[in-house]
Amino acid sequence: MIPVSNLRFFLSPWRCQTTLRPIMKTIIYKICPADEWEQAIAAKSYQGSYDDVRDGFIHFSCADQLADTLAKHFAGQTNLVLISLRADNLGEKLKWEASRGGQLFPHLYEALDPSLALKTQAIQLGDNGHILPDLGNA
Repeated sequence: MIPVSNLRFFLSPWRCQTTLRPIMKTIIYKICPADEWEQAIAAKSYQGSYDDVRDGFIHFSCADQLADTLAKHFAGQTNLVLISLRADNLGEKLKWEASRGGQLFPHLYEALDPSLALKTQAIQLGDNGHILPDLGNA
């Protein structure tokens, strides 16, 4: 596992192109509470978090955006999972839109089929913040 504070040093193979046109083969990530994801699997559909529903799309991050996403939206939360997906499997309803600091973030404008997940991994909370699992081989 890689401490979030050291994450930026390990990401170059998984960087999302945030200033140029994104590559659709990019692996993108959803962070959510484990019980929320388990409910989605049982329902065969993930509608998104409260914030996703409010905003009208499901928020995703690229690998190089995960540390800031965790710090801003999930600080101190336990029982989180990291869901890995291939952007090109989500179709035309996936849009790349400018957000935090002008970075492009993937936003899905429909429910997510949980069977599209490549991998689901626990995110640990350590003394100094979240610890992400290994992002390789999604």
